[in-house]
Amino acid sequence: MGLAFTKWQGCGNDFVLADGRASGLPRDVAALSRHVCDRHYGVGADGLIFVLPSDKADFCMRIFNADGSEAEMCGNGIRCFARLVYEERMTEKESFTVETGAGILTPRIVKENGIIIGIEVNMGEPILEAEKIPVAGFGNNRVVSEEIEVLDKRYRATCVSMGNPHCVVFVDDVDDVAMETVGPAFEHHAWFPRRTNTEFVAIRDREHLRMRVWERGAAVTLACGTGACASLVAAVLNDRAERKAEVELDGGRLTIEWAKDNHIYMTGPAEKVFSGVYEEGEHC
Repeated sequence: MGLAFTKWQGCGNDFVLADGRASGLPRDVAALSRHVCDRHYGVGADGLIFVLPSDKADFCMRIFNADGSEAEMCGNGIRCFARLVYEERMTEKESFTVETGAGILTPRIVKENGIIIGIEVNMGEPILEAEKIPVAGFGNNRVVSEEIEVLDKRYRATCVSMGNPHCVVFVDDVDDVAMETVGPAFEHHAWFPRRTNTEFVAIRDREHLRMRVWERGAAVTLACGTGACASLVAAVLNDRAERKAEVELDGGRLTIEWAKDNHIYMTGPAEKVFSGVYEEGEHC
């Protein structure tokens, strides 16, 4: 029996989504994720997401990276999740709650003249204390423009958690960064006991950031929603941006706001690509 799925993308960050409300998670979901996300032998995606029941919220979202590891949260993924459950009539609400590994988040369907034009998500409050991100060696202090040595080169890093860990590095030109070499070295650096996502950010102006990302467990991706949120927070902490800005990613643009209530609001697209059935085989 195969896995019925729908593939979605948000700013080019793509996901395979499946309804697990009745069946629960497959037996070996890590192996399934690796097979499904393989771009040569599987469907091809940055992650595998399941819609599950929750006793704390309207839905539960669990996401597994292309390497089989489970992520706490994914900003582009939750927008795709939100549009799926709304368009598949799993809910009639235009604003609903989703239990994630980063807590309960609230997506809202954004319409114009009755047509869906995007998804806004209240991403909650950024976590800035080092031991909660986690970043080793800084106690409960903030890690803002601290020097880090990676592959014999020194960078200035600002660390933020949006329920998952991020290391933001400001550069003059993101296209000059050797992502495939530097990204894994940041991800597995001794500072980060649970590894980290790494964002390289160039400031175009105080309301426009350009970002590229190395995602923990997924390598270089076209976009990262939580990374865009972390980048805006880091830019504000370093007095490089206003509290609302557009973040330009390889795959599209997101609007990020760090509001007066200390919550981060992310608004951006989520688009259906296609549906199908994946024949799992023995790994499930």
